[in-house]
Amino acid sequence: MVAGGADLAPGTVLAAYRRGLFPMPDHRGSVLWWSPVDRGVIDVAGYQPSRSLRRARAKFEIRVDTAFDQVIRACADPRRPGSWIDRDIIASYTELHRLGWVHSVEAWNGDELAGGLYGVAIGGLFAGESMFHHQTDGSKAAVAGTIELLNDEYAADRVFDIQWVTDHLATLGAASIPRETYVRRVVRAVDVPLPKAFS
Repeated sequence: MVAGGADLAPGTVLAAYRRGLFPMPDHRGSVLWWSPVDRGVIDVAGYQPSRSLRRARAKFEIRVDTAFDQVIRACADPRRPGSWIDRDIIASYTELHRLGWVHSVEAWNGDELAGGLYGVAIGGLFAGESMFHHQTDGSKAAVAGTIELLNDEYAADRVFDIQWVTDHLATLGAASIPRETYVRRVVRAVDVPLPKAFS
């Protein structure tokens, strides 16, 4: 945590992401700004999914921005361990979604939303914020689908930010890089064109 305060207005939030920061409130609802010393990313260029991830991905259809409200509210479910997404975060990111800066990537099983994630897209930066699943492998499929969306001719310069590496994300190919390296990559990435799916 590197700072506290300010607001969650679109301009504030987007300026923070461009500098390698992201907001996360504390238990009192105060806005805190984070820039982990070791930042979690998934490298898109040359990504080789595991056999289990390929199986998970094959079960679902991937869609973008067809159920954003459902996705962010599922991610904010207070029954989830470590839940931190409060009303202010929902309001801020919903407005950023309306403005075209925040997107949901969803895994569908027929007419059922099986899992998904949402994140901030600025040029070649996709900063994943949270994910959830209602069905087994739903969130894994959403991660795999996001990698597919980012894996284009600009893949080498794209950054898929996942904040911190957890044991689960490590099994999906996430790795930690030093904060200084992350910030340098973000500076380059934000000038890259958006993926077609988010344009």
